[in-house]
Amino acid sequence: MPVTVAILGTAGYAGQEALDRVLAHPELEVVALGSDSLSGRPAHALDVRLNGNLPSFVSNEEALDTGAELVLACLGHEDAATLEPPADTVVVDLSGAHRLADAELYPAWYGFEHPRPGTLSSWSYALPELWPPTGPLVANPGCYATAALLALAPLADLVEPTGVVVDAKSGVSGAGRSLKASSHAGFVLENVAPYRVGSHQHAPEIGQALGFPVCFVPHLLPVRRGLLVTCYAQATDDDLRSRLEDAYADAAAVRLLPDDVAPELARIQGTDVAELALFEDRATGRTIVVCALDNLGKGAAGQAVQNANLALGLPETAGLRLGGVLV
Repeated sequence: MPVTVAILGTAGYAGQEALDRVLAHPELEVVALGSDSLSGRPAHALDVRLNGNLPSFVSNEEALDTGAELVLACLGHEDAATLEPPADTVVVDLSGAHRLADAELYPAWYGFEHPRPGTLSSWSYALPELWPPTGPLVANPGCYATAALLALAPLADLVEPTGVVVDAKSGVSGAGRSLKASSHAGFVLENVAPYRVGSHQHAPEIGQALGFPVCFVPHLLPVRRGLLVTCYAQATDDDLRSRLEDAYADAAAVRLLPDDVAPELARIQGTDVAELALFEDRATGRTIVVCALDNLGKGAAGQAVQNANLALGLPETAGLRLGGVLV
Protein backbone atom coordinates (compact mmCIF):
# COMPACT_ATOMS: atom_id res chain seq x y z
CA MET A 1 0.00 0.00 0.00
CA PRO A 2 1.31 3.49 -0.79
CA VAL A 3 2.13 5.95 1.99
CA THR A 4 -0.54 8.63 2.26
CA VAL A 5 0.59 12.27 2.06
CA ALA A 6 -0.89 15.63 3.04
CA ILE A 7 0.78 18.78 1.75
CA LEU A 8 0.26 22.03 3.65
CA GLY A 9 0.78 25.30 1.83
CA THR A 10 0.50 23.65 -1.57
CA ALA A 11 -0.04 26.93 -3.45
CA GLY A 12 3.41 28.29 -2.59
CA TYR A 13 6.53 27.61 -4.63
CA ALA A 14 7.84 24.93 -2.26
CA GLY A 15 4.37 23.37 -1.98
CA GLN A 16 4.00 23.11 -5.74
CA GLU A 17 7.46 21.58 -6.06
CA ALA A 18 6.70 19.13 -3.25
CA LEU A 19 3.46 18.09 -4.97
CA ASP A 20 5.30 17.55 -8.23
CA ARG A 21 7.77 15.19 -6.58
CA VAL A 22 5.08 13.31 -4.68
CA LEU A 23 3.19 12.75 -7.94
CA ALA A 24 6.37 11.26 -9.44
CA HIS A 25 6.99 9.08 -6.38
CA PRO A 26 6.17 5.36 -6.80
CA GLU A 27 5.27 4.84 -3.14
CA LEU A 28 3.44 8.02 -2.10
CA GLU A 29 -0.22 8.95 -2.60
CA VAL A 30 -1.69 12.42 -2.12
CA VAL A 31 -4.78 12.38 0.11
CA ALA A 32 -4.95 16.06 1.09
CA LEU A 33 -3.95 19.33 -0.55
CA GLY A 34 -3.86 22.11 2.00
CA SER A 35 -4.16 25.77 1.04
CA ASP A 36 -6.05 28.44 2.92
CA SER A 37 -6.25 30.60 -0.21
CA LEU A 38 -7.57 27.81 -2.47
CA SER A 39 -9.70 25.88 0.04
CA GLY A 40 -12.82 24.42 -1.59
CA ARG A 41 -11.49 24.69 -5.11
CA PRO A 42 -10.44 21.76 -7.37
CA ALA A 43 -6.77 20.86 -7.81
CA HIS A 44 -6.65 22.31 -11.32
CA ALA A 45 -7.27 25.76 -9.81
CA LEU A 46 -3.56 25.70 -8.99
CA ASP A 47 -2.42 24.38 -12.37
CA VAL A 48 -4.55 23.26 -15.30
CA ARG A 49 -2.23 20.30 -15.82
CA LEU A 50 -3.42 18.70 -12.58
CA ASN A 51 -6.05 16.09 -13.43
CA GLY A 52 -9.23 15.02 -11.68
CA ASN A 53 -7.59 12.23 -9.70
CA LEU A 54 -6.37 14.64 -7.04
CA PRO A 55 -8.52 15.76 -4.12
CA SER A 56 -9.86 19.30 -3.98
CA PHE A 57 -8.12 21.84 -1.78
CA VAL A 58 -8.98 22.09 1.89
CA SER A 59 -7.66 24.42 4.57
CA ASN A 60 -4.23 23.65 5.97
CA GLU A 61 -5.82 22.71 9.31
CA GLU A 62 -8.14 20.22 7.61
CA ALA A 63 -5.26 18.74 5.61
CA LEU A 64 -3.25 18.24 8.79
CA ASP A 65 -6.16 16.36 10.36
CA THR A 66 -6.77 13.89 7.52
CA GLY A 67 -4.74 11.11 9.10
CA ALA A 68 -2.06 11.07 6.40
CA GLU A 69 1.06 9.10 7.25
CA LEU A 70 3.33 11.84 5.90
CA VAL A 71 2.84 15.61 6.18
CA LEU A 72 4.94 18.00 4.11
CA ALA A 73 4.53 21.40 5.75
CA CYS A 74 5.29 24.16 3.24
CA LEU A 75 4.11 27.03 5.40
CA GLY A 76 5.52 30.35 6.54
CA HIS A 77 7.82 30.26 9.55
CA GLU A 78 5.37 31.65 12.07
CA ASP A 79 2.46 29.48 10.90
CA ALA A 80 4.60 26.34 10.96
CA ALA A 81 5.76 27.13 14.50
CA THR A 82 2.21 26.60 15.76
CA LEU A 83 1.86 23.12 14.23
CA GLU A 84 0.82 20.30 16.53
CA PRO A 85 2.01 17.18 14.70
CA PRO A 86 -0.46 14.28 14.69
CA ALA A 87 0.65 11.15 16.51
CA ASP A 88 2.38 8.43 14.50
CA THR A 89 2.98 10.77 11.57
CA VAL A 90 6.17 11.76 9.78
CA VAL A 91 6.18 15.54 9.45
CA VAL A 92 8.79 17.37 7.38
CA ASP A 93 8.78 21.11 8.04
CA LEU A 94 10.21 23.12 5.14
CA SER A 95 10.11 26.39 7.08
CA GLY A 96 12.60 27.65 9.63
CA ALA A 97 10.22 27.16 12.54
CA HIS A 98 12.07 24.15 13.96
CA ARG A 99 15.64 24.60 12.69
CA LEU A 100 17.12 26.46 15.65
CA ALA A 101 17.60 24.56 18.90
CA ASP A 102 17.52 27.73 21.02
CA ALA A 103 14.04 29.28 21.10
CA GLU A 104 15.53 32.57 22.31
CA LEU A 105 17.06 33.13 18.87
CA TYR A 106 13.71 33.34 17.10
CA PRO A 107 12.75 36.95 17.98
CA ALA A 108 16.06 38.35 16.68
CA TRP A 109 16.42 36.20 13.57
CA TYR A 110 12.82 35.37 12.61
CA GLY A 111 10.90 38.24 14.18
CA PHE A 112 8.58 36.27 16.47
CA GLU A 113 8.54 34.56 19.84
CA HIS A 114 8.39 30.82 19.30
CA PRO A 115 4.95 29.66 20.49
CA ARG A 116 6.07 26.11 21.36
CA PRO A 117 9.69 26.39 22.57
CA GLY A 118 9.52 23.17 24.55
CA THR A 119 8.95 21.12 21.40
CA LEU A 120 12.08 22.19 19.49
CA SER A 121 14.15 19.30 20.84
CA SER A 122 11.66 16.85 19.32
CA TRP A 123 12.62 17.90 15.79
CA SER A 124 15.73 16.52 14.09
CA TYR A 125 17.64 18.91 11.85
CA ALA A 126 18.24 16.68 8.85
CA LEU A 127 20.58 17.23 5.93
CA PRO A 128 20.48 13.67 4.52
CA GLU A 129 24.11 13.30 3.38
CA LEU A 130 25.47 14.59 6.70
CA TRP A 131 22.77 14.17 9.37
CA PRO A 132 19.88 11.88 8.33
CA PRO A 133 16.60 12.27 10.22
CA THR A 134 16.51 10.55 13.60
CA GLY A 135 12.78 10.64 14.26
CA PRO A 136 9.40 11.35 12.71
CA LEU A 137 9.63 15.15 13.13
CA VAL A 138 12.07 16.59 10.62
CA ALA A 139 13.31 20.16 10.27
CA ASN A 140 14.33 20.59 6.63
CA PRO A 141 17.40 22.86 6.31
CA GLY A 142 17.23 26.24 4.62
CA CYS A 143 18.37 26.54 1.03
CA TYR A 144 21.42 28.72 1.71
CA ALA A 145 22.25 26.65 4.78
CA THR A 146 22.12 23.44 2.78
CA ALA A 147 24.64 24.73 0.25
CA ALA A 148 26.95 26.23 2.87
CA LEU A 149 26.88 23.11 5.05
CA LEU A 150 27.46 20.73 2.16
CA ALA A 151 30.54 22.83 1.36
CA LEU A 152 31.87 23.40 4.87
CA ALA A 153 30.60 20.80 7.33
CA PRO A 154 32.93 17.96 6.26
CA LEU A 155 35.85 20.42 6.57
CA ALA A 156 34.82 22.10 9.83
CA ASP A 157 37.74 20.68 11.81
CA LEU A 158 40.23 21.34 9.00
CA VAL A 159 39.79 25.12 8.77
CA GLU A 160 40.27 28.07 11.11
CA PRO A 161 36.91 28.59 12.83
CA THR A 162 37.28 32.38 12.69
CA GLY A 163 37.08 34.36 9.48
CA VAL A 164 34.92 31.96 7.44
CA VAL A 165 32.95 33.89 4.81
CA VAL A 166 29.94 32.59 2.88
CA ASP A 167 29.10 34.72 -0.16
CA ALA A 168 25.71 33.54 -1.44
CA LYS A 169 23.52 34.33 -4.44
CA SER A 170 20.00 33.08 -5.18
CA GLY A 171 17.24 33.39 -7.72
CA VAL A 172 14.09 35.34 -6.96
CA SER A 173 11.97 32.28 -6.09
CA GLY A 174 13.99 32.00 -2.87
CA ALA A 175 11.89 34.89 -1.53
CA GLY A 176 8.68 32.87 -1.84
CA ARG A 177 5.53 33.54 -3.81
CA SER A 178 4.13 36.38 -1.68
CA LEU A 179 4.29 39.72 -3.44
CA LYS A 180 6.91 42.16 -2.16
CA ALA A 181 8.69 45.17 -3.63
CA SER A 182 12.08 43.47 -3.62
CA SER A 183 10.82 40.69 -5.91
CA HIS A 184 9.20 42.95 -8.53
CA ALA A 185 10.68 42.61 -12.00
CA GLY A 186 11.60 46.29 -11.99
CA PHE A 187 13.89 45.71 -9.01
CA VAL A 188 15.27 42.29 -9.90
CA LEU A 189 15.96 42.47 -13.64
CA GLU A 190 19.33 43.92 -14.70
CA ASN A 191 20.32 44.09 -11.05
CA VAL A 192 22.24 42.21 -8.36
CA ALA A 193 21.80 43.34 -4.78
CA PRO A 194 22.74 42.09 -1.31
CA TYR A 195 19.95 41.85 1.25
CA ARG A 196 19.57 41.18 4.96
CA VAL A 197 23.29 41.84 5.24
CA GLY A 198 24.47 40.61 8.63
CA SER A 199 20.97 39.59 9.69
CA HIS A 200 19.77 36.72 7.49
CA GLN A 201 18.05 33.91 9.40
CA HIS A 202 20.20 31.21 7.83
CA ALA A 203 23.34 32.57 9.56
CA PRO A 204 22.59 31.11 13.03
CA GLU A 205 21.43 27.89 11.38
CA ILE A 206 24.80 27.52 9.64
CA GLY A 207 26.69 28.42 12.79
CA GLN A 208 24.66 25.98 14.89
CA ALA A 209 25.53 23.10 12.57
CA LEU A 210 29.23 23.99 12.12
CA GLY A 211 29.89 24.84 15.75
CA PHE A 212 31.19 28.33 14.92
CA PRO A 213 29.68 31.47 13.36
CA VAL A 214 30.30 32.54 9.79
CA CYS A 215 30.05 35.85 7.98
CA PHE A 216 27.09 35.23 5.67
CA VAL A 217 25.96 37.67 2.96
CA PRO A 218 23.15 36.72 0.52
CA HIS A 219 22.49 38.41 -2.82
CA LEU A 220 19.50 38.38 -5.16
CA LEU A 221 20.14 37.30 -8.75
CA PRO A 222 17.93 38.20 -11.73
CA VAL A 223 17.08 34.53 -12.36
CA ARG A 224 14.01 32.52 -11.38
CA ARG A 225 15.69 29.67 -9.55
CA GLY A 226 19.08 28.36 -8.52
CA LEU A 227 21.52 29.20 -5.75
CA LEU A 228 25.30 29.38 -5.49
CA VAL A 229 27.49 29.90 -2.44
CA THR A 230 31.21 30.63 -2.46
CA CYS A 231 32.81 29.85 0.89
CA TYR A 232 36.21 31.23 1.94
CA ALA A 233 38.25 29.72 4.76
CA GLN A 234 41.83 29.28 5.95
CA ALA A 235 42.74 25.61 5.91
CA THR A 236 44.77 24.01 8.70
CA ASP A 237 45.26 20.76 6.77
CA ASP A 238 46.01 19.84 3.16
CA ASP A 239 43.66 16.83 2.99
CA LEU A 240 40.46 18.72 2.23
CA ARG A 241 39.58 17.08 -1.06
CA SER A 242 39.89 13.60 0.44
CA ARG A 243 37.55 14.65 3.22
CA LEU A 244 34.94 15.83 0.71
CA GLU A 245 35.38 12.68 -1.38
CA ASP A 246 34.81 10.51 1.70
CA ALA A 247 31.78 12.53 2.77
CA TYR A 248 29.98 12.24 -0.55
CA ALA A 249 31.30 8.99 -2.02
CA ASP A 250 27.88 7.35 -1.77
CA ALA A 251 25.73 10.47 -2.13
CA ALA A 252 23.35 10.30 -5.06
CA ALA A 253 22.29 13.94 -4.73
CA VAL A 254 25.70 15.58 -4.17
CA ARG A 255 28.34 15.68 -6.87
CA LEU A 256 31.96 16.63 -6.15
CA LEU A 257 33.28 17.99 -9.43
CA PRO A 258 36.73 17.37 -10.94
CA ASP A 259 39.49 19.85 -10.13
CA ASP A 260 39.07 21.89 -13.30
CA VAL A 261 35.25 22.17 -13.25
CA ALA A 262 33.20 24.82 -11.41
CA PRO A 263 29.56 24.50 -10.33
CA GLU A 264 26.97 26.21 -12.53
CA LEU A 265 23.35 27.17 -12.00
CA ALA A 266 22.39 25.96 -15.48
CA ARG A 267 23.23 22.36 -14.60
CA ILE A 268 21.31 22.20 -11.34
CA GLN A 269 18.20 24.27 -12.09
CA GLY A 270 15.08 22.13 -11.83
CA THR A 271 16.97 19.25 -10.20
CA ASP A 272 17.56 17.88 -6.70
CA VAL A 273 21.33 17.67 -7.18
CA ALA A 274 24.03 19.80 -5.55
CA GLU A 275 27.39 20.43 -7.22
CA LEU A 276 30.55 21.04 -5.18
CA ALA A 277 34.03 22.17 -6.15
CA LEU A 278 37.16 22.83 -4.12
CA PHE A 279 39.80 25.44 -5.03
CA GLU A 280 42.85 27.11 -3.52
CA ASP A 281 43.51 30.81 -4.05
CA ARG A 282 46.99 31.11 -5.53
CA ALA A 283 47.61 34.60 -4.11
CA THR A 284 46.56 34.02 -0.49
CA GLY A 285 46.46 30.25 -0.04
CA ARG A 286 42.88 30.47 1.20
CA THR A 287 40.52 27.58 0.58
CA ILE A 288 37.49 28.24 -1.61
CA VAL A 289 34.55 25.83 -1.70
CA VAL A 290 31.70 26.47 -4.12
CA CYS A 291 28.30 24.80 -4.01
CA ALA A 292 25.41 25.21 -6.45
CA LEU A 293 21.92 23.81 -6.01
CA ASP A 294 18.33 24.58 -6.90
CA ASN A 295 16.79 26.54 -4.04
CA LEU A 296 13.40 24.87 -4.67
CA GLY A 297 14.90 21.41 -5.25
CA LYS A 298 17.81 20.31 -3.07
CA GLY A 299 17.25 23.52 -1.13
CA ALA A 300 13.60 22.79 -0.32
CA ALA A 301 11.12 20.29 -1.80
CA GLY A 302 13.59 17.77 -3.17
CA GLN A 303 15.42 17.57 0.12
CA ALA A 304 12.11 17.34 2.00
CA VAL A 305 11.11 14.27 -0.01
CA GLN A 306 14.60 12.85 0.44
CA ASN A 307 14.26 13.29 4.21
CA ALA A 308 10.75 11.83 4.13
CA ASN A 309 12.05 8.77 2.28
CA LEU A 310 14.68 8.19 4.96
CA ALA A 311 12.24 8.73 7.82
CA LEU A 312 9.76 6.29 6.26
CA GLY A 313 12.33 3.66 5.33
CA LEU A 314 11.78 4.14 1.58
CA PRO A 315 14.51 4.30 -1.09
CA GLU A 316 16.30 7.60 -0.46
CA THR A 317 16.10 8.94 -4.01
CA ALA A 318 12.53 7.87 -4.87
CA GLY A 319 10.65 10.74 -6.50
CA LEU A 320 13.74 12.93 -6.87
CA ARG A 321 14.97 14.62 -10.04
CA LEU A 322 18.49 13.29 -10.43
CA GLY A 323 18.88 12.34 -14.09
CA GLY A 324 19.19 14.16 -17.38
CA VAL A 325 21.74 15.26 -19.94
CA LEU A 326 22.56 18.47 -18.07
CA VAL A 327 22.73 16.93 -14.61
